[in-house]
Amino acid sequence: MTQTGLRFSKDHEWARQEGDLVTVGITDYAQHQLTDIVLVDLPPVGKKVAAGDPVVVVESTKRVADVYSPVAGEVAEVNTELEGAPELVNEEPYGKGWMVRIKAPGASLDSLMDEAAYQAYVEEQG
Repeated sequence: MTQTGLRFSKDHEWARQEGDLVTVGITDYAQHQLTDIVLVDLPPVGKKVAAGDPVVVVESTKRVADVYSPVAGEVAEVNTELEGAPELVNEEPYGKGWMVRIKAPGASLDSLMDEAAYQAYVEEQG
């Protein structure tokens, strides 16, 4: 499943940069590990975040997990659709299941893995 333009973290987040906006969600691998997602706790728009900060909390039937920001910036938009339908993260992690958009002028996703490197990383994890 090729995800054009996405970059991936070792914490199983994905990020897509479009100008000054970076869209963030969790990977298909992560949603499979969490199983049925029952709650997505989104941050307020305007919240300032540093790279590596927890920005979203995801609760599943198995556990609670943080989603970390890959960039420093300000939360510009949240996916309010997830408040009533958290299962979208399970159904479409790279589409309707996106979580936040962070305004990050000048940010670079170069430190994140491309898809091939991420797939190799996941395979190493077992």
